[in-house]
Amino acid sequence: MPMPAEFLDIAKRLNNWGRWGPDDEIGTLNLVTDDVVRDAAATVRTGRRIPLALPLEQNGVQTGLIPGRVNPLHTMVQINQEIFGPGTVATSDDAVTFGLQAATHWDALTHVSHSGRIYNGRPAGTITAHAGAEFSGIEKLTHIISRGVLLDVARAHGLDRLPGDHAVTPEDLDAAEELAGVTVRAGDIVLVRTGQIQLCLGGDKHGYGFPSPGLSIRTPEWFHARDAAAVANDTLTFEIFPPEIENLWLPVHALDLVEMGMLQGQNWNLEELSTACAEEGQYAFLLSAMPEPFVGATGSPVAPVAVL
Repeated sequence: MPMPAEFLDIAKRLNNWGRWGPDDEIGTLNLVTDDVVRDAAATVRTGRRIPLALPLEQNGVQTGLIPGRVNPLHTMVQINQEIFGPGTVATSDDAVTFGLQAATHWDALTHVSHSGRIYNGRPAGTITAHAGAEFSGIEKLTHIISRGVLLDVARAHGLDRLPGDHAVTPEDLDAAEELAGVTVRAGDIVLVRTGQIQLCLGGDKHGYGFPSPGLSIRTPEWFHARDAAAVANDTLTFEIFPPEIENLWLPVHALDLVEMGMLQGQNWNLEELSTACAEEGQYAFLLSAMPEPFVGATGSPVAPVAVL
């Protein structure tokens, strides 16, 4: 089934293919320049550090809804083993099997395709079972550190958590900017808080995933107009779920990742950050969010830290 005209019209307006040349593999991360990083460092006032990742554990957020996206299975492969002989130093080693997008993660630009294409117009067939993503694998994203901006949409509405049917609109993002007293600018990494992760933290994993507030199909143009480098939020699906347009699944993923080449993240715990930003009266900060460089991977776990 072809993509609907509404989707294609938006895609045409925000398409970044070729903007940074035909060989580009990192999309809007090109907007994180040396000047942007220096300005990000200048936001640090107190040195207060806020972790934003969920624990990687077997009782994680995944419920089996997404095939193969399994929670971490942690196994000890050595326990106090004297591998160099009796009386030598003993070592303990671990191994883990899990879906790379199982918990707090970045989606690589290759995480989705549409109409047979991935970012920069490359064929979706360049992602293979043997090698993974030939282009734009997560290992290409080597410098995800920039100014972070929290857009606390739930707080802007006077709520702890948005209702499950709330599609976050450009107007919501404007209101959250006004609350923050900060304007999103080129190279920023934007964190959008809905409060939805409270359900996960409270043990309701099924309620966390469905129904879920999330970004509207109208928001990619808002981020494109501001030249945001990346966007992450505190939900399982990133965009509103079920979708706004019947049978149009993951359109925001396709617009962000495929058309715009803008990195997106999910399952970020923004609760402590929300409290800290309100207490400090500061919604812009230094954000470090490096993915693990799995070669050819279409996503990766991340343990982000915001420094206020």
